[in-house]
Formats: sequence, C-alpha cells, structure tokens
Amino acid sequence: MNSRRSWIVFSVAVFAYLVAVMQRTSLGIAGVDATERFDVQAAALSSLTVVQLVVYAGLQIPVGVVLDRHGPRILIVAGAVLMIAGQTTLALAPGIGVAVVGRILVGAGDAMTFISVSRLVASWFSGRTLPLLSQATGTIGALGQVLSAIPLSIVLHNFGWEPAYLSAAALSVVALVLVLVVVSNAPEGTAQIDRPTGWPAALHQLRESLARPGTQLGFWSHFVTQSPGTVFTLLWGFPFLSVGLGYGPSTASLLLTLIVVTAVIAGPILGILSARHPYRRSNLVLGIVVSMGVAWAAVLFWPGQPPFWLVVLLVVVVAVGGPGSLIGFDFARTFNPARSLGSASGVVNVGGFLASFVMVFLIGVVLDAIDRSHGGSGVPAELYALDSFRIAFLVQFPVVGLGVVFLLLARRRTRRRMHQDEGIQVAPLWVALVRGWRRRRANG
Repeated sequence: MNSRRSWIVFSVAVFAYLVAVMQRTSLGIAGVDATERFDVQAAALSSLTVVQLVVYAGLQIPVGVVLDRHGPRILIVAGAVLMIAGQTTLALAPGIGVAVVGRILVGAGDAMTFISVSRLVASWFSGRTLPLLSQATGTIGALGQVLSAIPLSIVLHNFGWEPAYLSAAALSVVALVLVLVVVSNAPEGTAQIDRPTGWPAALHQLRESLARPGTQLGFWSHFVTQSPGTVFTLLWGFPFLSVGLGYGPSTASLLLTLIVVTAVIAGPILGILSARHPYRRSNLVLGIVVSMGVAWAAVLFWPGQPPFWLVVLLVVVVAVGGPGSLIGFDFARTFNPARSLGSASGVVNVGGFLASFVMVFLIGVVLDAIDRSHGGSGVPAELYALDSFRIAFLVQFPVVGLGVVFLLLARRRTRRRMHQDEGIQVAPLWVALVRGWRRRRANG
C-alpha cells in the first residue's frame, strides 16, 4: 500500500481515465461541424450524446457487479478496446446512424473506466491519502477535456473529421498497451477481498448496496453536481459559446479549457475539506448546487448580451461541479464494505449521467421547437441563437431541483442510520456554526 509501485499503477490507470474523458467529450467541440457533416437538426444531433450517456448510465450497475467479481484490470482493458472501436467508427461514419453506433461503443467503453480506476486506487492506497487521490483521479482525468478542447479541436478544424477521430482512437491504443503492461488488481501478498462466487450472490450484494441510505445519498449528490457540467462540456456548451454568444470556436475552446483548470484547482480543495469534515460533505454538495443555480440564472436572465466576466464566472462555477460530484463516490466508499464497493460506485455514477442525458435531450428538443416556430431553417446561426439557449437551458432547473429534494431525503435517512448504528448525531449546519461561534467567544 502507498508504495512506489502503487504510484506507478495509479499514474497509468489515471492516464487511461484521462483518455476516456477525452473520448467522452470529443464530440463537444464538434457540435457545429457534426450538424453540417450529417445534415441534422439539434434533436438528432443530441441523439449522439444521449445514446452515449444512456449506454454509460445503463451499464454502470452491471459493470459494478462485474467489477466486484473480476476486478478492475480486465474492465479497463475492455473499455479501451471499445473506445478504439467507437472512435474509429465515428471517424469513418457516412451518416448519423453509423455515428450513433460509434458513440454507443464509446459510451460502453467509458462506462467501464472510471469506477474501475476508483476501485484500483482503493486497492493500492489506504489512509487519508485515499480521499485525496479519489479527488485527484477526477481532477487529472478532467485534463482529458483539454485534449478534446484544444489539440483535438485544432486537428478537427485544420485537417478534418477523419484525422481528428482516428487520432483520438490512437490514444486509446496507447492507454490499452500501458494498462496491459503495468496494471494489476492489487499489490502482491494483499489479502484477497471476498468476491461473489456467482451471479445470485453478486445481485444480492447489489441489492444490499442499493438499500443503504449512504449509497442513495451518493447517487443524488452525483446527480445534482455532475450533470450541469456534463451537459455543457459534452454537447451544448460549445454551440452556446461559439454561436449563441458569438465568441467563435477559439474562445469557446479556451473557455471549455477553463473548466478543466478550475477543476484542477477545486479538486484538491474539496478533497481536503471532505477529509477534514466528513459529516459536512452534503453541505459542500448543496453549496455547489446553489452556486450553479445562481450563476445560470444571472446569465440566462441578463438583459441583452451577458458580459464576458459573467460568462467566465458561470464556467468557473459549473466546473466546480465536476470535482464536487466525486463526493458522491466518497459517500459510497464510506457507507459500503470493500466487497461491494464496485456495485455501490456503479449506482452512484448512474446519477449524474441519468440527469445529463435527460437534459441534453430536452435542450435539443426545445432548440428545435423554437427553430420550427421561427420557420425551421436549421442554420446553426439561427438554431443556436442566444435567445433560444436562454429558454432551452432552463430545463436544468426542474431536473436538478428534483435531485436536491431526493438528496435531502437521503441525507435524513443516512443521518438517522448513523445515529442508530454508531450513536453519531449530526446537527444542522446552522446549529454547528452557532456552537462554534459561541465556543470562540467563550475562549476569547
């Protein structure tokens, strides 16, 4: 545990996840190009991302069960193979139908990567290093978005569609070779985790994870924090910035890169706060969600063109939701035994991507409906007009709001279970703040 070999395995595994994130977000910089290449409208274009997210979310629980039975290495390898096939298919796709197949393969490969890497980290590290590395995994992996926002975007706009997506597939080949050579499931001599001996035992373990309030709290935490950023980076952020706000492709790519820079800074801070204040992690989640809601409201309801500084603020706030969503996996790790961590992590990971594909699809439907009401030209300049985005992006509020309601209910059940099982009673935040203020006054 925590050895030099551990850090080598961690480095390769996180590189594999970084490449997976690049494959996941690679369509985000090509929204306008894909509209013209496949001659489709917004709803049809959104289907490329929706099917990817549906497959990703739908496979999380089965992948978690397989992970508990067979370990992470084989799943990371399988994920890389699927993403190679998916990006190659997308590169050569003659129409939207074949392109959808490519994104399905990418979604399936991506689905196998993150929770497998998280499980690998838990097998190779221990102590207070673990929550910090859990955040670091997401933070470093987010750099994959930089690869899609800048180098891949440059290749796409200078050399064309096929070279861009074939080069993306080549990176997964590199990740595949490194994982095969370097990664193993656990250090030699480590006591083996009890694994389910058959599918009935694995499904029983899954039901136990689903029934735990802490797993449910992780699901809803991921649901409300991860989804706005995913919607923005996977598809609709680039058209919104480049066409809706008129910033053009270069500035839009730089702003998408700012999401990653922010996540790199925010991730370690949230990791430290989560480790130091484990009973206040849900307050961190709620604070992030409220901040995103305020920022979106300010941009969408600003009279006329919102100022650039406000858009930058929105991008920064939305970016914090990425590392914030990793708190959901910390809930899964805290409230589940090691033998069912894969199943619990799979359940949690469904949350954000379930919300994301719902919002991606609804935004596309609203954009098309507004375009049809104006004559239905389908020209990007009209389809992605700022006033259309002002209405379409409002779909985030009821979806995330519903998630917040269920998060509060899950938190109440989790705290009740903690009090019953361990005698731990967590006071409301305002009560804790008042007590702390009174103690400081008494000591002063």
